[in-house]
Amino acid sequence: MWHAQPIPAFTDNYIWALWTSRSGPVIVVDPGDAAPVLSWLEAHGRQLGAVLLTHRHQDHVGGVSELVASRRVPVAGPARERIEGVSVPVAEGDAVSPPGTELKLRVLEVPGHTAGHVVYTAPGLLLSGDTLFAGGCGRAFEGTPEQLYRSLCRLADLPPDTAVLCGHEYTEANLEFAAEVEPDNGAIAERLDNARRLLGQGEPTLPSTLAAELDTNPFLRCHLPAVRAAAERVADRRLASPVEVFAVIRWWRDSFR
Repeated sequence: MWHAQPIPAFTDNYIWALWTSRSGPVIVVDPGDAAPVLSWLEAHGRQLGAVLLTHRHQDHVGGVSELVASRRVPVAGPARERIEGVSVPVAEGDAVSPPGTELKLRVLEVPGHTAGHVVYTAPGLLLSGDTLFAGGCGRAFEGTPEQLYRSLCRLADLPPDTAVLCGHEYTEANLEFAAEVEPDNGAIAERLDNARRLLGQGEPTLPSTLAAELDTNPFLRCHLPAVRAAAERVADRRLASPVEVFAVIRWWRDSFR
């Protein structure tokens, strides 16, 4: 059984701490800053066992050098991206078994946000980086809307009870946008209320679940008539495919408030 806790960093990043035993080593996911990770490890009396990276953006990798300067731990990261400090390059279909844990993580390549973005999956777990967010998805910085949409479709095929551990606390803003796309979707309204309650208490809105994303995340619902109709109203034209719907929804989200 795995356990996870988000370590806040910068304005809205989450660096995930992941472990399988109370006394064993901790896996750290996307440490953009070393300081909060080191503070967390010290406060909890834990040792760093491995680092997992999903993509090359500085707010996800900036703390690696300091974390491994005095610790000989494996650093897994996408083979298609140049990231200083990666000792275990990973690609589609690879398995990652961090030492001292019971986890066997499978690597999926999900281009779109960056060209070489990867995610890590295990039964009941998805480390999604900046590809899939709670209520949203990353921007297509280095890929096409079609690439990003296909990547999201791959993640949507995972079991519905999969926990989604993503890289940012964007849930409230994402669900506000989702409510614009589907104003009659009661699941979105309920989830938005819950997100606001958690944030008001100083609590994270994550992890999410894939089931919640399938019910409320417009970027996973581009095949549905209500989302297509909303996108067609914004585009003022008929859209021939879910990919075209996705491209409009992504553009709409970029310009939303």
